[in-house]
Parts: sequence; C-alpha cells; structure tokens
Amino acid sequence: MTRRGGADPQAFIRAETRALPVPLAPEITLHLAVESVPIWQRTEEELGEMGLPPPFWAFAWAGGQALARHVLDHPEIVRGRRVLDFAAGSGLVAIAAWIAGAAVVEAADIDPFAQAAITLNASLNGIEGLHVVTDDIVGTDAGWDVVLAGDIAYERDTATRVFAWLESLGARGAQVWIGDPGRSYLPRERLQWIAEYGVPVTRELEDSEIKRTAIWRPRDTGN
Repeated sequence: MTRRGGADPQAFIRAETRALPVPLAPEITLHLAVESVPIWQRTEEELGEMGLPPPFWAFAWAGGQALARHVLDHPEIVRGRRVLDFAAGSGLVAIAAWIAGAAVVEAADIDPFAQAAITLNASLNGIEGLHVVTDDIVGTDAGWDVVLAGDIAYERDTATRVFAWLESLGARGAQVWIGDPGRSYLPRERLQWIAEYGVPVTRELEDSEIKRTAIWRPRDTGN
C-alpha cells in the first residue's frame, strides 16, 4: 500500500472511522468518519504535513449517495457492463455498481488514502475483484461502457477539465451519469436532469440535513 509521510493508510482509516450504513443506501456499509472536523485535524497531525487533500473518502457525500441509490434502483444501467466510478472517494458508487450486477467495476482516485478506503470498503461489503485505478485518467478512454461521477463540481478549473472529458466519453458511446447536489461549477446548461433525491447529510458538511441532489446526464450524446 502506498504510504505518505510514513503513515499506513489502511491502519489510519481503521483507527479514525467506524463501519456504518450509508443513509440513502443502507444495503452498503462504509468506513465513515463520525465527525468531520476531528478527522481533518487528525489527518494533518498524523501525516505531519499541511495542505493535504481533505479526507473526502471518509464521508458519504450527497452526490455519491444519490448516484448509488439510482444505480441500485435501476440496475439495468450497469448490469453486465464495464463501469468506471470516477473520483471514487470511499468507493460508494463503485460498490453500488458491483451490487447492481456490473461485469467489471473500476474505481479511480488519485489520493492514496481514498485508494485504501476503496479497498477496505469493498472488502467490508464482501466484494472481491473491484479494480482500484490510481492514475489521473482524465483525458483517457479505456473503453468504459458506463461512467459514474458523484460530486465533481467543487472547483472551477477541475470541473471544466473533467466535464469536457466526460462529454467526450459520452460522444464516443459511453453512458455518463452524474450525481450533484447543486455545487457551484456544475454546467447545468450542458446537462439533462434525470431524477432527484433527498439525501440525509450532516450540517458539519452541508447547509442542511436533507440535501436535494439531482442525477444528470450530458446532453446530445445519443446515449
């Protein structure tokens, strides 16, 4: 397992989280932080460096919860297909795709702690064979049939780069599904609204206890 600052990511995750059901997808259990602020502080202290990526892997974010629920309720989206969970974080959406019957599931995240969390969470749900992708894959095309992306519109430049890539995958023939609770840089004018969910979240992370979260698809891809 990749190490950063001498820390063992899997040991850190086990020590700092609890195995809890996902509020909107309780059939899935994840290693989750009980409180948000302490784990942010603990991450900095444990690794001995500042400015680390926030531990997004420690939370079931609204976009991922809605997307996981949608996939579980509509398994035909992924059944028998090669699926990518992009910016997977905890691996929630990848696990949902696996449960829904995907033939191959790849969970991509460049954070070594997210990679460790995905592996631990897959094991926690009795899943073997889920592939963790560690490279920055934006701009690549490995022939995925379905690409799932939850909560990816936080930062302007990243969102611009990622959505252009997702649109190119859709134009090639992949089905692209996006879960988003109204983040600032979601290009709504280029997307088609599919469904909406009320997602239980915490006020430590969001501005309400129920976050209205939509499922979107790129427009004009023919898929």
